[in-house]
Amino acid sequence: MRILYIGDGNPFSTSFHRLSALRRLGYTVDVRNPYEAFKTSLEHFIFGKIHYRTGFRFLQNKVNSWLSEILAGGENFDIIWVDSGELFGKKCLQNLKTVGIPVILYNVDDPTGKRDGNRFKSLLEALPLYDLVVVVRQESERECIKLGAARVLWVYRSYDEEAHRPYRNVEEIPAQFRSDVAFIGTWIRYEKRDEFLLKLIELGVPVSIWGTRWQNSPNWHKLKPHHRGDGLGGRDYVAAIQGAKVCIGMLSKGNRDLHTQRSLEVPFAGGLFCAERTSEHEEMYREGVEAVFWSDAVECARVCKELLANDSLRENIRLAGMERVRSLKVGNEDACRTILETVFQTT
Repeated sequence: MRILYIGDGNPFSTSFHRLSALRRLGYTVDVRNPYEAFKTSLEHFIFGKIHYRTGFRFLQNKVNSWLSEILAGGENFDIIWVDSGELFGKKCLQNLKTVGIPVILYNVDDPTGKRDGNRFKSLLEALPLYDLVVVVRQESERECIKLGAARVLWVYRSYDEEAHRPYRNVEEIPAQFRSDVAFIGTWIRYEKRDEFLLKLIELGVPVSIWGTRWQNSPNWHKLKPHHRGDGLGGRDYVAAIQGAKVCIGMLSKGNRDLHTQRSLEVPFAGGLFCAERTSEHEEMYREGVEAVFWSDAVECARVCKELLANDSLRENIRLAGMERVRSLKVGNEDACRTILETVFQTT
């Protein structure tokens, strides 16, 4: 099978992991990256913001012409896989549908939510034209159906079987990625992640932070001594997870998260997952056995201290979490198989 994959080809992006999984499964994947093709417009100081806030409305003619050039190339594909889809409105999908093969949308954001304003306006207008829409939130599933999507599949987010594989020998993990309690993630305005981590620090939890934009936090002067570096990718990301005794996972409330990418990646990569208590986290893992949960910073601090003081308990939970996440079959290869099987059952 030959797949036309339209999405971000950045080696550190989650979409890159998905297309890599498709190739590992034996499919021929041709990648076309719209974010590279329209990089000048999308990253322009003024026009980039305008495009984002108008749902990329003023890019539609150019994007549609770009798609026409791809389709006119004379190459034969069996399926079109659109990752994110924010740049493609109704006319773009009508164009893609002229080829007469299934078109999939895979979106890990919250396209039907309110956090990002009109960012997904063009995508939402195009929803009814996709043969299958894949989302990672149950709310998104229901809302996409109401907006006219022909078929919607809800899936958990995924770890990647290759990119996130743990080190066989923990002694191989570089010293700079070892820590007691780690948080790997970006500072996000209004999410109060900085306040949460500062509270842990004030309660005596030895927190290490990796990620970008933390300098924008009003609490940066207090968090700076705990900041170990910017965003991590590749084996460094795995090393920081596996090299921590406890890994904190935070949700994006603006995105209506009940689980995140970290919810799967941390246990798979050999970390002990410590995250907010949600219905989906409780469906994934047995609390206190395969992962640990909390409702606020005070409870999180107490749980972290208990784990740091008990090596055997910590190791038992970590190993049980690794086993559990593999049993869930939520790797990228698993997800890709399910998606392709589903779309060909419905077309």
